[in-house]
Amino acid sequence: MAVVASVSGLNVAQQALAADLDASQSELLWIINGYTLALAALLMPVGAIGDRWGRKPVLMIGLVAFSLINLASSFATEPSVLIALRVVAGLSAAMVMPVTLSVITTSFPHEEQAKAIGTWAGFAGAGGIIGLFASAAIIDNATWPWVFALPIGLAAVSFGLTAAFVPHSVEHTGAGFDIAGSLLSVLAVGGLVLAFHEGPERGWTDAVTVAALAAGLLGAVAFVLVELRRDHPLVDVRVFALRGLAAGSINLFVVFAVMFSLFLVLVQYLQAVLGYSALKAASGLLPMAAMMMPLSTIAPTIAERIGFRRTLVTGMLLLAGGLVLFATLADPGGGYLSVLPGILVLGAGVGLAMSPSTAAITSSLPEEKQGVASALNDTVREMGGAVGIALIGSVLNSAYRSNIEPTAVSLPPEVAEPVTSGIGGALAAAGRMGADGTALVDASRQAFVDGMAPALYLAAGLALVAAVFTALRGPRTAAGVEAGPDLSDHAEALTESDHSP
Repeated sequence: MAVVASVSGLNVAQQALAADLDASQSELLWIINGYTLALAALLMPVGAIGDRWGRKPVLMIGLVAFSLINLASSFATEPSVLIALRVVAGLSAAMVMPVTLSVITTSFPHEEQAKAIGTWAGFAGAGGIIGLFASAAIIDNATWPWVFALPIGLAAVSFGLTAAFVPHSVEHTGAGFDIAGSLLSVLAVGGLVLAFHEGPERGWTDAVTVAALAAGLLGAVAFVLVELRRDHPLVDVRVFALRGLAAGSINLFVVFAVMFSLFLVLVQYLQAVLGYSALKAASGLLPMAAMMMPLSTIAPTIAERIGFRRTLVTGMLLLAGGLVLFATLADPGGGYLSVLPGILVLGAGVGLAMSPSTAAITSSLPEEKQGVASALNDTVREMGGAVGIALIGSVLNSAYRSNIEPTAVSLPPEVAEPVTSGIGGALAAAGRMGADGTALVDASRQAFVDGMAPALYLAAGLALVAAVFTALRGPRTAAGVEAGPDLSDHAEALTESDHSP
């Protein structure tokens, strides 16, 4: 929760950071994205280090570093300093996030793992909502440096509990560390996440976006080729042919693509269209967390009883249904109650789909690879969030610009530019126009509401595709996702299946 809240918390502090640090829009984006980029890129190598050095010491070192860097960030007086600290904070978060899950999967007995993983997934998923709510309350009542108090406090509590209760676990192996695979994984994930972050802002044909995308794709291809030739790879890429891991990865990717993009859409809707404050808008997300957290805890148990495939397909169908409800029922005249049904159904869908997907990924790799399995799970989540924001956000922005264009053409160029850039710019421009701005406010809000529909339908389509894939290729039972003790056995099985009729 501390790691995830550290992302969402600063989103609501952007205006305060811009005013206090004189930060440009580009610098504000890097204050947010520098953290997520470093976190996503380093997850798999650091997860493997945790397996080798010991999960408990890596977790405790990460928690201390995470707390100290966040504390230092609260005293930053220059945007460049804060950006550098956020990148280092992402490194420390990479020491925390995957190890927390691998500690659970290697410490709990098999009969308790499902509930433990479900609890972890529920808190990790709700961390973004809770972080957004707490940070909005802080911004409304204090200065932006206090936003760092929540992740510091959570990390401090976690350190004490880790020292007292987490057992020491380490996998002793004589195999060398996969340096080449680690470096290529950093290049692949880092390049792709950077491209998805920069594409919507700079444009998809910008040199930085194109270079990052090319580096990410080439890194991914090189990673696969190198890992296939190594006796002890960072990740045996052949395990993606396992039904459980493939289904879990695809569904988790889509869940976080939808969830993160929904935060973007829903918060803008509540603030810009309904006129809510930051705190009130964040409060509007709490019903989603209230549905998500308890369902995430019991979803793996449900999957064991009625079947992994049925549980995941039901969750993804609820996810798609919630998005359709949101798109069709959202009405500024109806206020918050018009979007509440969609939010509740979405929360139920995320709760049912998230933790079984996580359990599928971690169960597909043996115990000595749980750090890598947990990092793979987290990487899928980070990649999904980045792609979702880029893809759904781009569709929303494009639809908004198309809808507002008839109004913008009648405005002076210096007013039309911020109006077409987004609903926030349109409302700011309308505020400077006095009574004449009322028509612009109404037009921009309607343009945003109309633009939400194609973006939300696209997200619903992704959820439906994931549901269909799982229905056709997902394992029927929870037992079907388990890989067993030795990856080599699966590699042989997969090779044999390639040659069978």
